[in-house]
Amino acid sequence: MVAKTIYDAFFRRNSVMLGVVFAGAFAFELGYDNMMNRVWDNINRGRQWKDIRHKYVQGGDDEE
Repeated sequence: MVAKTIYDAFFRRNSVMLGVVFAGAFAFELGYDNMMNRVWDNINRGRQWKDIRHKYVQGGDDEE
């Protein structure tokens, strides 16, 4: 019953299925990208410019 409801709602028409697939891919990409950025920042903590900038830049943070 649940499978039929999902099929009728999302996969019966090709245009709706394409929309669901593209929206799902977009949401997955955003989530995966954010997760991998957190992993990268965690592994490289203290070695990135955003972590050591205060050692080399004097004055305000206006320039960037």
